Amino acid sequence: MADRRHRGEPGSTGEHNRGGVFRRAGDPDKPDAFEKLYRSRESEQRVVGETRRLPPADQVPPHRPRKRRTHSGGREYDGRGIKRRAKEQRKKRFRNTVVVLLALLLVVPTGFYLWADSRLERVEALQDYEGRPDRARGTTYMIVGSDSREGMDEEQMRELATGNAEGRRTDTIMILYVPRDGEPTIVSVPRDSYVPMPIPGYADNKINTAFADSVCGTDEEGEEVCGGPAPLVQAFEQASNVRIDHYVEIGMGGFVDLVDAVGGVELCPEEPMVDPKAGLDIEAGCQEMDGGTALGYVRTRATPRADLDRIQRQREFFSALIQEAGAPSTLFNPFQSVPLVLAGTDTFMVDEGDKLRHLATMLLAMRGGTRTTAVPVGETPSLDGVGSVVLWDEARSQLMFDAMNEGEPIPEEAMQD
Repeated sequence: MADRRHRGEPGSTGEHNRGGVFRRAGDPDKPDAFEKLYRSRESEQRVVGETRRLPPADQVPPHRPRKRRTHSGGREYDGRGIKRRAKEQRKKRFRNTVVVLLALLLVVPTGFYLWADSRLERVEALQDYEGRPDRARGTTYMIVGSDSREGMDEEQMRELATGNAEGRRTDTIMILYVPRDGEPTIVSVPRDSYVPMPIPGYADNKINTAFADSVCGTDEEGEEVCGGPAPLVQAFEQASNVRIDHYVEIGMGGFVDLVDAVGGVELCPEEPMVDPKAGLDIEAGCQEMDGGTALGYVRTRATPRADLDRIQRQREFFSALIQEAGAPSTLFNPFQSVPLVLAGTDTFMVDEGDKLRHLATMLLAMRGGTRTTAVPVGETPSLDGVGSVVLWDEARSQLMFDAMNEGEPIPEEAMQD
């Protein structure tokens, strides 16, 4: 604060003029440090009286809000967040769409699989017993076509010429053998193969006898044992020393539904065939057969070699059915694949330990092509009390069964036409 007593006298630190402006001591013609700090630059000084002119409207650049970049993620804001919110909403919709699609792709097929698997009828076919062969290195499926009329009404039995016999017997016995490397092989087992019987009280007999539910005996514990899937499997295992891994059975009605579900199969008889007992009347040459016609084709014995010819036709039919069912046009067409699954699961009978995935594995294993053969036949004598039987060729059949146990392809010298 200035000393009032020396108001009109210059002081040591400065002076006070009449306008009340405080000035520092020094040369009044030169700016001091304080004025240098706050004085405007020459570039900012304008000439007094100069008029500032605005540019024409068409030369003024459009106003663009300055975008602000954040320090994370390189995101830009337009000042209101509209673009950011729209971008986040698009991401959210995309994420929700992906979640829904994944749910449909996973949940729906899984649910359909579990539902279809529950439709399979199951039976205890693969039972353990004393002396059962060890598990082979290859994979074996026993496929049985029975003459059961279950599920067929009188009109269907009359139309298909199946008759109305009670119970069930085997029309077809085949072993699908899948080696560790190489093509799968379908091995037909003649129904009249002469083998030991696992049913108490019965001596050696035809292998289809082990399947007939009318054949019964009493075991050591006093329980009744009748023919069926388990005795049939045991009869083959004991005769061949080859263990069966999976069991699949289908009746006549299911056979017809399965063929019709794939739209029919192409079969090629070499000569015309007429058999009223099988409801069959067809010409020679390749032709598309529906379920009823195909059933008569594989059942008829009205040929010179009877059952042996029928075995060849059964192998021909089974290969054609698998190729048709495994074709991409069937698998990826829901109008064919869904009816196929429904027909199969409604009519197949499998072992208690088998699942739908085992049937799918069987189907896929044969998509690339299969070889077909039969257990080598040695003789076909007629025995008292039994009738005409088929005896296996011991050397060649043993060669076949050894290869199956080792997981190796069946050698050519063991193949039977």
